Amino acid sequence: MAGDYDVEFVERDDREARFLVRGITPAFANGIRRAMVADVPTFSIDTVRVIENSSVMFDEQIGLRLGLVPLTTPPVGEFEIGDAVTLSLDVQGPDTAYSGDIVSSDPMVQAADENVPIIDLQGDQRLEVEAEAVLDTGTEHAKHQGGVAVGYRHLQRVEVTGDKSEFEDDDPHVVRGVIEEQEPDHAEPVDGEAPAAGDLVPTETFDNDLAKRYPGKEVEVHDVTDAFVFHVETDGSFDVEDLVVRAVGTIEDRATELQEAVQL
Repeated sequence: MAGDYDVEFVERDDREARFLVRGITPAFANGIRRAMVADVPTFSIDTVRVIENSSVMFDEQIGLRLGLVPLTTPPVGEFEIGDAVTLSLDVQGPDTAYSGDIVSSDPMVQAADENVPIIDLQGDQRLEVEAEAVLDTGTEHAKHQGGVAVGYRHLQRVEVTGDKSEFEDDDPHVVRGVIEEQEPDHAEPVDGEAPAAGDLVPTETFDNDLAKRYPGKEVEVHDVTDAFVFHVETDGSFDVEDLVVRAVGTIEDRATELQEAVQL
């Protein structure tokens, strides 16, 4: 995201991250969330042809489990929605069939995790299947949702309004999310580090209790109206940064289509 938007990561990993976006409205924040959940296409197994299944599990159950295995999704432009890739699985017992045993006809489309168990095979049991993975979006089926956990909330600021009475109990003041430090002189150090103005502090670092962050102080919590903290987790189809960029791209594409339609 570029232009008037300011993006800053609070926590960052390949599959899970929290990041702050400034300069957006609640409607646009919700649009980003919905795009990450429903509009970014991913590969998922859609049809299964069972060649041999002597396990204790029905063919339909095997197909359901295979459909829930996350698959890596290539960069934008490599495939179009509706394109398919052929996969195969052939495991002989006694053994456990894992997602890592799935063989793909295209190296860009593989199981995102190799250790997802599909079924335990006993003795001379065997599972051999061929499958087609199709590129589609979460609006068509939940198995195509690359963003498995996507949420957002306002960035918050804390104002110290005074000292607590010496006879007043230091009851918990629970807050969740991320605060932007505005009162470093009153804040307790976190992990031995002195706080600074403008720090982005996840509330779990002080057990979600402002009474621990600002001991002995009366405080008020205020939402920052145009700043939102997103918490995003993917299924491994792609990393968080790629998911966000693709989601924003779908919003831009729809906006362009609307603009062109209005001008006709």
